[in-house]
Amino acid sequence: MANLKEVKERITSVVSTQQITKAMKMVSAAKLRRAQDKIVQMRPYSQKLTQILNNVSAASDGAADIVFAEKREVRNVLIIPVTSDKGLCGAFNSNVIKGVNLAIAGQFAGKDITILPIGKKAFESFKKRGFNMVADYSQLFHDLTFGNARNAAEYAMNAFIAGEYDQVVLVFNEFQNVATQVVKVEQFLPMANDDSDDEKTPDTDYILEPSRKYIIEELVPTSLKIQFYKAVLESNAGEHGARMTAMDKATDNAGELLKELRLMYNRTRQAAITNEILEIVSGANALEDS
Repeated sequence: MANLKEVKERITSVVSTQQITKAMKMVSAAKLRRAQDKIVQMRPYSQKLTQILNNVSAASDGAADIVFAEKREVRNVLIIPVTSDKGLCGAFNSNVIKGVNLAIAGQFAGKDITILPIGKKAFESFKKRGFNMVADYSQLFHDLTFGNARNAAEYAMNAFIAGEYDQVVLVFNEFQNVATQVVKVEQFLPMANDDSDDEKTPDTDYILEPSRKYIIEELVPTSLKIQFYKAVLESNAGEHGARMTAMDKATDNAGELLKELRLMYNRTRQAAITNEILEIVSGANALEDS
């Protein structure tokens, strides 16, 4: 049985850990509210912009003359995994990395893969494994703004137009609620029209001013950048939700461990007192016998 000093040190250590996890949970809760507000506000705008683009494209000549919709034989693939910069958020990061690994082994088997990591955890994981890397935007979460996300999106868009990559894919955690994040493997380029959109009205006769070409040239890049930024915001909200849940469970587990340790401490202390009493009694009996 452990001595009293060891048990007391373990209790002190667990109490300190529990205080840290409580504080981290509170910090994540505060950050989650702000991140959740951003993604809730972004979703309707992103969905409506995509719907307008699909409607305009379907109501005219389709996507044939949109450079970002050009489909070609897939040889070179750019995968953009979006993770966090920090850990202690459960399986949040490992699920994204697992999603990338499954995509590489499945639909992209035999392709030339390049990784553009967003977040320190993705950067460290794929660098360690020797993948071709574009590391210029791995620290995006140090200053998460639309301007910085737009720069990363523009790199992927320009590289696609230049023929460096035949397909660009986003892998990220979609935020659903505090306890649930779903890994999404979403094609970023070439653009894919959503034929299942019930609100799309391909038979609508649009009057486009100043011209269809001008509107498409302005609307398509904006839509893609918004789509990219939305994926990053989804991941950001999901990270704080996952960390809040993980820290809440860690705090509860620390509480359970403290109960066991305090029970062990009391038993050990009781056993030590009993042994002292036995020693005193034995010593007294020995004196009487002498």
